[in-house]
Amino acid sequence: MLKIVFDSCVLSNFAMSGSFSVIRTLYPGTAAVTDFVNAEITKGLQLRHAKLIEIKSAIQQGLVKEIPLVSTTEKGLFENLSMSLGCGEASSIAAAKERTLIFASDDKVARREGARLGVKLTGTLGILKKAVTAKIISAKEADAILNKMTAAGFYSPIKSIKEIR
Repeated sequence: MLKIVFDSCVLSNFAMSGSFSVIRTLYPGTAAVTDFVNAEITKGLQLRHAKLIEIKSAIQQGLVKEIPLVSTTEKGLFENLSMSLGCGEASSIAAAKERTLIFASDDKVARREGARLGVKLTGTLGILKKAVTAKIISAKEADAILNKMTAAGFYSPIKSIKEIR
Protein backbone atom coordinates (compact mmCIF):
# COMPACT_ATOMS: atom_id res chain seq x y z
CA MET A 1 0.00 0.00 0.00
CA LEU A 2 1.35 3.40 -0.97
CA LYS A 3 2.16 5.87 1.83
CA ILE A 4 4.10 8.73 0.25
CA VAL A 5 4.39 10.55 -3.06
CA PHE A 6 7.60 12.42 -3.84
CA ASP A 7 8.38 15.45 -5.92
CA SER A 8 11.62 15.28 -7.88
CA CYS A 9 13.61 17.62 -5.62
CA VAL A 10 13.44 15.49 -2.48
CA LEU A 11 14.39 12.32 -4.34
CA SER A 12 17.16 14.19 -6.14
CA ASN A 13 18.62 15.40 -2.83
CA PHE A 14 19.00 11.81 -1.69
CA ALA A 15 20.29 10.54 -5.04
CA MET A 16 22.77 13.39 -5.57
CA SER A 17 24.20 12.89 -2.06
CA GLY A 18 24.65 9.15 -2.57
CA SER A 19 22.08 8.36 0.12
CA PHE A 20 19.13 7.06 -1.86
CA SER A 21 19.33 3.90 0.25
CA VAL A 22 17.62 5.91 3.02
CA ILE A 23 14.52 6.23 0.80
CA ARG A 24 14.66 2.57 -0.16
CA THR A 25 14.89 1.51 3.49
CA LEU A 26 12.29 3.90 4.94
CA TYR A 27 9.66 3.36 2.23
CA PRO A 28 10.00 -0.18 0.85
CA GLY A 29 7.23 -0.63 -1.69
CA THR A 30 5.25 2.31 -0.30
CA ALA A 31 6.81 5.21 -2.23
CA ALA A 32 5.45 6.70 -5.43
CA VAL A 33 6.10 9.35 -8.02
CA THR A 34 3.66 10.63 -10.57
CA ASP A 35 4.37 10.19 -14.25
CA PHE A 36 5.15 13.94 -14.36
CA VAL A 37 7.84 13.55 -11.70
CA ASN A 38 9.26 10.54 -13.54
CA ALA A 39 9.50 12.74 -16.65
CA GLU A 40 11.40 15.36 -14.62
CA ILE A 41 13.86 12.68 -13.47
CA THR A 42 14.31 11.55 -17.07
CA LYS A 43 15.03 15.13 -18.12
CA GLY A 44 17.60 15.42 -15.32
CA LEU A 45 19.33 12.31 -16.64
CA GLN A 46 19.33 13.76 -20.15
CA LEU A 47 21.01 16.86 -18.69
CA ARG A 48 23.76 14.54 -17.44
CA HIS A 49 22.88 14.37 -13.76
CA ALA A 50 24.09 10.77 -13.69
CA LYS A 51 23.34 10.14 -10.00
CA LEU A 52 19.62 10.36 -10.77
CA ILE A 53 19.92 6.92 -12.36
CA GLU A 54 19.34 5.45 -8.89
CA ILE A 55 15.84 6.95 -8.84
CA LYS A 56 15.11 5.71 -12.35
CA SER A 57 16.35 2.25 -11.38
CA ALA A 58 14.11 2.18 -8.29
CA ILE A 59 11.13 3.08 -10.49
CA GLN A 60 12.01 0.42 -13.06
CA GLN A 61 12.41 -2.19 -10.30
CA GLY A 62 9.05 -1.23 -8.81
CA LEU A 63 10.60 -0.10 -5.52
CA VAL A 64 9.17 3.34 -6.23
CA LYS A 65 5.87 3.06 -8.04
CA GLU A 66 5.01 5.38 -10.93
CA ILE A 67 1.39 6.49 -10.69
CA PRO A 68 -0.63 8.36 -13.29
CA LEU A 69 -3.45 10.70 -12.37
CA VAL A 70 -6.57 8.65 -12.94
CA SER A 71 -9.72 10.13 -11.47
CA THR A 72 -11.52 13.18 -12.75
CA THR A 73 -11.04 14.78 -9.34
CA GLU A 74 -7.27 14.23 -9.43
CA LYS A 75 -7.05 15.63 -12.93
CA GLY A 76 -9.16 18.66 -12.05
CA LEU A 77 -7.11 19.40 -8.96
CA PHE A 78 -3.91 19.01 -11.01
CA GLU A 79 -5.20 21.50 -13.59
CA ASN A 80 -6.01 24.05 -10.88
CA LEU A 81 -2.70 23.59 -9.07
CA SER A 82 -0.64 23.70 -12.26
CA MET A 83 -1.58 27.36 -12.68
CA SER A 84 0.79 28.23 -9.83
CA LEU A 85 3.01 25.14 -9.52
CA GLY A 86 5.13 22.98 -11.76
CA CYS A 87 3.59 19.81 -13.15
CA GLY A 88 5.57 17.57 -10.77
CA GLU A 89 4.42 19.36 -7.65
CA ALA A 90 0.85 19.85 -8.90
CA SER A 91 0.45 16.18 -9.86
CA SER A 92 1.98 14.99 -6.59
CA ILE A 93 -0.33 17.13 -4.48
CA ALA A 94 -3.36 15.98 -6.48
CA ALA A 95 -2.39 12.34 -5.99
CA ALA A 96 -1.62 12.87 -2.29
CA LYS A 97 -4.95 14.60 -1.68
CA GLU A 98 -7.10 12.06 -3.47
CA ARG A 99 -5.25 8.94 -2.29
CA THR A 100 -4.51 10.14 1.27
CA LEU A 101 -0.74 10.01 0.82
CA ILE A 102 2.01 12.06 2.43
CA PHE A 103 3.46 14.64 0.02
CA ALA A 104 7.27 14.93 0.16
CA SER A 105 8.48 18.31 -1.06
CA ASP A 106 10.82 21.11 -0.07
CA ASP A 107 9.12 23.67 -2.32
CA LYS A 108 7.62 26.38 -0.10
CA VAL A 109 4.72 27.23 -2.43
CA ALA A 110 3.89 23.56 -3.05
CA ARG A 111 3.95 22.82 0.68
CA ARG A 112 1.64 25.77 1.35
CA GLU A 113 -0.82 24.52 -1.29
CA GLY A 114 -0.64 20.99 0.09
CA ALA A 115 -1.25 22.23 3.64
CA ARG A 116 -4.18 24.36 2.44
CA LEU A 117 -5.74 21.18 1.03
CA GLY A 118 -5.13 19.21 4.23
CA VAL A 119 -2.38 17.02 2.76
CA LYS A 120 0.19 15.59 5.18
CA LEU A 121 3.67 16.92 4.41
CA THR A 122 7.30 16.02 4.82
CA GLY A 123 10.52 17.05 3.14
CA THR A 124 14.19 16.23 2.93
CA LEU A 125 14.90 17.21 6.53
CA GLY A 126 11.83 15.41 7.88
CA ILE A 127 12.89 12.25 6.09
CA LEU A 128 16.43 12.50 7.45
CA LYS A 129 15.01 12.97 10.95
CA LYS A 130 12.68 10.00 10.48
CA ALA A 131 15.63 7.85 9.38
CA VAL A 132 17.51 8.79 12.56
CA THR A 133 14.46 8.16 14.75
CA ALA A 134 13.95 4.76 13.06
CA LYS A 135 17.66 4.01 13.69
CA ILE A 136 18.32 3.51 10.00
CA ILE A 137 21.15 6.04 10.23
CA SER A 138 22.81 7.82 13.14
CA ALA A 139 22.56 11.57 13.73
CA LYS A 140 26.21 11.81 12.68
CA GLU A 141 25.44 10.00 9.41
CA ALA A 142 22.43 12.27 8.85
CA ASP A 143 24.65 15.33 9.28
CA ALA A 144 27.16 13.89 6.80
CA ILE A 145 24.34 13.29 4.30
CA LEU A 146 23.02 16.80 4.91
CA ASN A 147 26.50 18.21 4.22
CA LYS A 148 26.67 16.29 0.94
CA MET A 149 23.20 17.55 0.01
CA THR A 150 24.15 21.18 0.65
CA ALA A 151 27.38 20.70 -1.32
CA ALA A 152 25.20 19.47 -4.21
CA GLY A 153 22.98 22.57 -4.03
CA PHE A 154 20.30 21.86 -1.42
CA TYR A 155 19.46 24.88 0.74
CA SER A 156 19.11 23.80 4.35
CA PRO A 157 17.99 26.15 7.10
CA ILE A 158 19.86 23.95 9.61
CA LYS A 159 23.44 22.67 9.91
CA SER A 160 22.66 19.60 12.03
CA ILE A 161 19.77 17.17 12.21
CA LYS A 162 19.89 17.66 16.00
CA GLU A 163 18.35 21.11 15.45
CA ILE A 164 15.04 19.45 14.53
CA ARG A 165 12.83 18.75 17.54
